[in-house]
Amino acid sequence: MKGSTTMGAEKNKDFGWTKDMPMPLQAKLKQDLKMAMRTKDHVARDTVRQIMSEFPGLTVPIRLQSGKKTTRPKKSEEITDEDIMDIIRRLIKSEKTVLAAKKENASPYLQLLEAYLPSSATREEIVAWIEANVEIENFNSPMQAMGPIMKHFGKQADGNQVKRILQAIQKKS
Repeated sequence: MKGSTTMGAEKNKDFGWTKDMPMPLQAKLKQDLKMAMRTKDHVARDTVRQIMSEFPGLTVPIRLQSGKKTTRPKKSEEITDEDIMDIIRRLIKSEKTVLAAKKENASPYLQLLEAYLPSSATREEIVAWIEANVEIENFNSPMQAMGPIMKHFGKQADGNQVKRILQAIQKKS
């Protein structure tokens, strides 16, 4: 079994998605699922199926004729790339928790999940943006600058990484 996992990790180079691709993430997942099944890549097949199995959990709020508020599952055409990326982020967080318990750092499953997300902002990008756009002196504490920084980067920046950068700036002051 160990050999098939390694083999699956090598094949995974063909899988993944970026925002500049001409197709939405959902279409790319369907395409990758077909390719994984054709090439018998069990890691990729199972990973894409895991992502797609979360789609019924995506809901839209509705109001019934009686006035009661409820939700319904999103239709396929209503599912956005951002919805799918949120699912993938949750799966990544869960996998990292499992790997931490096992005292491991990576898995083919985790690598494949990460291939479907846009790359995160690097430490250098965050520091450069802070230096160009944030006047640290205007805040009582550098940690108060966390809000504007996270607002700019959104989900592309890890909050813990931004916190460490701000703590380093605080130590310099």
